[in-house]
Amino acid sequence: MMPPHDRITRPEGRQLAALLLLVTALWGLNMAAMKTIASYFDPAVMATERAGIAAVFMGLMLWRQRRTRRRTRMTRDQLATVIACAVLMVYLNQILLSAGLVRTSATNASVAIALSPLVSSLMAALMLRDRLGYLRIAGVALGFGGVLIVVLQSPGARVAEAGLGDAMVVASVVTFSVGGVLVQRLARETDALHASAMIYACGTFMLAVHTAVVGAATNVKAWVPGFWPLMLVLFSSLIATTFGNLAWNHAIVRLGVARVSLWFYWVPVFGVGFAALLLGETLTAWHGVGLVAVIAGTALGTYSRA
Repeated sequence: MMPPHDRITRPEGRQLAALLLLVTALWGLNMAAMKTIASYFDPAVMATERAGIAAVFMGLMLWRQRRTRRRTRMTRDQLATVIACAVLMVYLNQILLSAGLVRTSATNASVAIALSPLVSSLMAALMLRDRLGYLRIAGVALGFGGVLIVVLQSPGARVAEAGLGDAMVVASVVTFSVGGVLVQRLARETDALHASAMIYACGTFMLAVHTAVVGAATNVKAWVPGFWPLMLVLFSSLIATTFGNLAWNHAIVRLGVARVSLWFYWVPVFGVGFAALLLGETLTAWHGVGLVAVIAGTALGTYSRA
């Protein structure tokens, strides 16, 4: 059983902060990768392939771990939580996000995803009775403002009229946030890798059934459209999804979903940064102002005397 998240030492807190910063950088890069992947794959196929590769890799990690550790069985309540997390964080999240990215602009998607800390904090308050202090509320507001500045000051950025794609991306944020609250409960009772592997195995099965029902995968080319698209899927699955979700779930156990969710503000910030680095887009002083706001919001929202 993992220790409660109110016993965090300063060195461990710094390590977790560095880990979360790395994860959000990978997710920011993954946003660009998924936008490219979406042009080659059907959304259902893309979601199934990404989740399936992640599930296989997590399963191999779990098998190797069990060779050196005592095997533990999940209770019925824990299995029910796993299935609920699979529905919310894998099946619904992947289907909604993949389909939403095809139907909306990158700017709208970044703004919608930036709602995650607010939704997670509210869900933690409702479901876990987590106290919403003034510092956390200020951190959420300041961080969201910083994201808006960074995203909207990017070259060509324009918030288009809200549509179905935006609603799908927002819905994916809600499902991921609710699932994160359930993970916080589950991962304190079992190993984080065990929980994540089970969640992705169940979620992949649901996605595979969905793909078969809608008839999205009609031939081999639907799954392997080319070398580079496949390489992008492998990066998205192994690095961003597998490593990212394992690290994220570990941090949720140690810090709580409300505090960890504030780091999500860095995802669109890194997304804009990678666009400037890789695509030659121009950065302005306003991007610096937005970055300072994100840093301040994260610091305020995650501050704890413990």
